[in-house]
Parts: sequence; C-alpha cells; structure tokens
Amino acid sequence: MLTRRDLLRYAAAGPVAAALNAQPPRSPNILFILADDLGYGDLGCYGQQRIKTPNLDKLAASGIRFTQTYAGATVCAPSRCCLMTGKHTGHTTIRGNKKPEVGLKPDEATVPSLLKRAGYTTALFGKWGLGGPGTGSVPNTRGFDHFFGYLDQQHAHNSFPEHLWENQNEFFLTENWFNRRQTFSNDLFTKRSVDFLSKHDASKPFFLYLAYTVPHADNERGAMEKMGIDVPDFGPYANTDWPDVEKAFASSITRMDADIGRVLKTLDERGMTDNTLVIFSSDNGPHHEGNHDPNFFASSGAVRGTKRDLYEGGIRVPGIASWRGRIRPGHTSNTPWAFWDFLPTACSLAGMAIPRGLDGVDLRPALLENRPVTRDYFYWEFHEGGFAQAVRQGDWKLVRQRPKMKLELFDLAKDPKELNDVSGQHPDVVSRLSELFKTARTESADFPLQRG
Repeated sequence: MLTRRDLLRYAAAGPVAAALNAQPPRSPNILFILADDLGYGDLGCYGQQRIKTPNLDKLAASGIRFTQTYAGATVCAPSRCCLMTGKHTGHTTIRGNKKPEVGLKPDEATVPSLLKRAGYTTALFGKWGLGGPGTGSVPNTRGFDHFFGYLDQQHAHNSFPEHLWENQNEFFLTENWFNRRQTFSNDLFTKRSVDFLSKHDASKPFFLYLAYTVPHADNERGAMEKMGIDVPDFGPYANTDWPDVEKAFASSITRMDADIGRVLKTLDERGMTDNTLVIFSSDNGPHHEGNHDPNFFASSGAVRGTKRDLYEGGIRVPGIASWRGRIRPGHTSNTPWAFWDFLPTACSLAGMAIPRGLDGVDLRPALLENRPVTRDYFYWEFHEGGFAQAVRQGDWKLVRQRPKMKLELFDLAKDPKELNDVSGQHPDVVSRLSELFKTARTESADFPLQRG
C-alpha cells in the first residue's frame, strides 16, 4: 500500500496531487511569549537605542509589528486574566493584584481549556498569577497539561526562589536556599520550553505560553531601595557608566531576548516554524519599582505613563506576531487590539466555534490579511489606590485617572501622548464615553466599584 510519502514522490501533478493539496491544513501551533513590565519603548524595533534586543527585532522583521497593542490591565494578574479568558477587566473574575486568594471560577473557559478540546497539547512555563495554592485555580485545573513556574505573582518577584511549582507539586531549588542565588528562574523557563519543543510530537498541535518574569523588579512591597532588578550578572552592560539598577534592567531584557532566540531556534530545528504562530507582548507598561527609573531608557517610548496608569504608557505594550509563510514579513500595523482578543483568535485558528459572551474579537484579518477588525470600544478599570477607568472608542479615549479623578478626553490620532485634554470642546463625546464607564462593567464582590 502506498504511503503519503510515496504519493507525494510520484504524483507531482494530476488528480492525486490535487487531492492531497485539498486536504485541510492542520491547526497551527501557538507560542505566546509574555514579558513582565516591559515598556512600549524597551525593544530596538520600537525605538530603543541602548538596550540590545536582536532576536525580538528579527522576529518583528519576520512578521508584524503592531503599534497599538493593549495589555489587559495596567498590572499583572488582571492583565493575564484578560489574556486567558477573552474578557476585559469590566467582566473578568480577577481585576487586581491585591487579592491573590481570588482565582478563576471552575467553569470559566480559558485559552488552554478550549484548545485542549481541539486536540492541542498545552504548556505554561513561567508566571501564572491567576490563583495560588489552595484556590483550586492553578494551571493544571484550568487547561494546562504541563506547568512549571510561579503560581502567585508576589512569589514571582523573587528571581532566585527557593522553590517553584511543577504541575501541582513544589519543586525545591535547594541551591538557592540560604540566599545562595545559584539558579535564575527565567533560565529554567527557557530550558523547559526548549525541552518541551524538542520532545513534542510534531503531528499534534501545541499551545505554549512562555511567561517570563523580567524585567520586573524583585519586590514591590517595602525596602524597594534594597531590591532593585535581580539578575545573575550585568551582561554586556557591566562596563557602562549607568547606575547598577539600570545595568540590571537592561541585562534582564537582553538576556530574555537571547533566551527567546534559543526557543525560536529550537522551533526551526524541529521544522515547526512554518506551522507556528509566534506572538510576543508584555503584561503592562514599564515599572518604576526597585529604584529603577523608567525615564532612563525612555521605556514608555512614544506614549506617556507607566505601570498603574491608565494613560497609554501603562497599557500600550509591544505586540509582535510572526508566522512564516502566512504572515507577510516586515510590515507595521496600526490596528488596535487587546489581550482579550487572544482567546477568540486562538479558537478561530484552531477551527473551533468562538464562545459567546466574550469581549474579544477574532484578529485573523489583521494577522493574515493586514485588514482592520471592527469593534465598538476598549475598556479598562483599575482597583488599587483608588478606582480608575479608561475607555477607547475609535481614536477617542476617556480617562478617569488618579490623582485628578476628573474626566479627561484625548484624541489619540492627534495626541498619542495624551497631553491635551479636550473634554471641554467635545461634551457630546464625553457624555457618550462616560456612559460606557457604567455599561461596560458588571459588579464584582471581590473588586467593587469605588466612589471618589
């Protein structure tokens, strides 16, 4: 009996070849790489001049560099919740960092739980942040076949931890005990990813979520002047005349970039690049913790604001997508998209029906055809240090942001840095968008609306 290889060898033309070519393509692999607190301007392909990111720059050149990618939130946990559930922070279960005991609901659909139904092998290496031990909301109960990393975002502030989690068991790093700092956690996430790709059965699609914890500061709770950015060494920046914390910040990004290069090389060596969509982004804007100054490297780039802001700098992040042979290389897209678009897009790529009740839209037209996608609005809310909200509709963006707590309206097409509040000139727009502050959200007992 002839095998498929025999048919391909002998049937260069004719009905047999036509039948083979008519077979539906296999669902693509999906690799989503997420940085932690990386700013819009921290990569060379987004204008960074001093921090070297050759592998991510090459990835951008091989596909699309999006100029208007939005994180799910301006801090870690709710942003990742948006990414995994397809909902914005007006509807997500997790809307802030301050309640690590709150996890995803048992029946809540996630990217990995849905892709598993389509035959995907699913893996997360890195930071989860959507429920710690005892919550019942851990990666293996929410769709991931394989997990290695941090459960809780506060634990993830330590880059040389004494333990991590392997699936639902503690994985002890005794070499880091007693502050010996021998093993850098992000090195392990890269190794696990390379091992996963090296051993994966290429006949079956995979979803790999690689969630690094750099360039996050080591701790954002007290004694910040002592913590800084914790890395094994200063790398190529050791001999610069920069402050040590800035050497460490730059080194963490360049080290991550090199690690990503190793992961992408493994994809290529396994012959999987042609059938793998690779997406890279960051969970929110640049931080100013651990004595780091985000202005030192102009980390916010062409926009204003940082982590914990709902101005563009707090939520606009790098967004790169590459898929050899399917995404046209070397172009820039101004199509806005947000983390909650990932779930419906992943379902669409896997040939699945998109669940109802989501806030996200299918991004395939923007990814594969360089066409815009249509939606009504984007919405964010933030619950730490006082309630804040932002909504974008078209090029209009309305913000109620600390410390002013007044309604500010910006025309992002003319004023991407949000320097000129034009609310007084456009009361009709303010009225329309402020109504969305009420209708775009549902009440949450864990994260209630706060007045004032």
